[in-house]
Amino acid sequence: MTNWRKIINDPVYGFISMPSALVFDLVCHPWFQRLRNIRQLGLTSYVYPGAVHSRFQHSLGAMYLTGLAVQTLRTKGVEISPAEEEAVLVAILLHDIGHGPFSHALEHSLITDVPHEQMSLLIMEELNRQTGGRLTDAISVFQGRYPRQFFHDLLTGQMDMDRMDYLRRDSFFTGVIEGSVGSDRIIRMLNVSDDRLVVDEKGIYSVEKFLIARRMMYWQVYNHRTVVSAEKLITSLLVRAREVTAAGADLFATPALKYFLRHRDMAGNDDDRERLVNHFTMLDESDIISATKVWMECDDRVLADLCRRFVYRDLLGIELQRKPFDPSRVADVSARAQERLGLQNDDVRFYVNTGGVFNQTYAPGTPEVRILLKNGTTRDITAVSDLFDREALSEKVTKYYLCYPKEIL
Repeated sequence: MTNWRKIINDPVYGFISMPSALVFDLVCHPWFQRLRNIRQLGLTSYVYPGAVHSRFQHSLGAMYLTGLAVQTLRTKGVEISPAEEEAVLVAILLHDIGHGPFSHALEHSLITDVPHEQMSLLIMEELNRQTGGRLTDAISVFQGRYPRQFFHDLLTGQMDMDRMDYLRRDSFFTGVIEGSVGSDRIIRMLNVSDDRLVVDEKGIYSVEKFLIARRMMYWQVYNHRTVVSAEKLITSLLVRAREVTAAGADLFATPALKYFLRHRDMAGNDDDRERLVNHFTMLDESDIISATKVWMECDDRVLADLCRRFVYRDLLGIELQRKPFDPSRVADVSARAQERLGLQNDDVRFYVNTGGVFNQTYAPGTPEVRILLKNGTTRDITAVSDLFDREALSEKVTKYYLCYPKEIL
């Protein structure tokens, strides 16, 4: 009966305790344990070798920070019942359970029209059925339908506990110190005003550092040119594998991966959703890695070559610049790649591609950062910060990339 009173030694925060038996049961569930085999930063370890931490670690860390936030709010007079605390902790624990292999890298390659947030919801709803409705309030918090809106702000906002953990954790494991944030101080500055999460006035400087850290991590880690190149490569090889499968080839794959090679558009009825969840929760990075090692010897020359490049880290070359690449330059690079590699016209797209990556300090569609002033009023961070104005925070900076085989140079 007391088996759930476990502690986990986390390298970032130290000891993390299980707050309840329900949380412990969810952590032990095979669908949550699967997150051990989903890397938090996808293919970023191709650049930063230490970045092999998992979504499992991140989810536990986000839950830990949320527990600290709940304690802080209680000390400031915010009434939070034990049931509400458990609901928000379960919601943040499961917020990323819908991530697939290599996290964001394959989010739109394996399945169309089902982003990881929607997949998380589908899995949470099935877990709710398995637990006899004990996740109902957590799902309500996750969807933003719970009457007390500040709970949802802890999950989704400019400074939610998800961002708070991944910045500090990703900084720790990559060694990029610019991303380190003072999560302890920020959490102690949290408050509630008009049912929304706010930051006490004396926490302004910590908020400014947090926003700067997030911006720097995007360019140095999340949108690093080599990471972009690696993600384009694995996306291309899966697209090719699906096309080869559609043409009648029987490629080696685990049952879960084979399902997604053959099915991409998922219908919305209950039976299809159940099949989707059952196959998705059996899929992790080991399925992709084992398949690519076998596909290196497959009959399709393009797929075999793409897999060889992925397995041996022979990545595509990549250039980044502030403006779109001239179409004539792209056409020239494509012609050279086609000649050098002996490609068919339609196959060049797997080796030469262009697009854009962007960085935006203020994420669109999420609540703004509100500062609680000493007179009891709240104002947006842009109105009281010495560093930021709304235009600077909301500016979307885009860099354009061009990927191509290095050997054509």
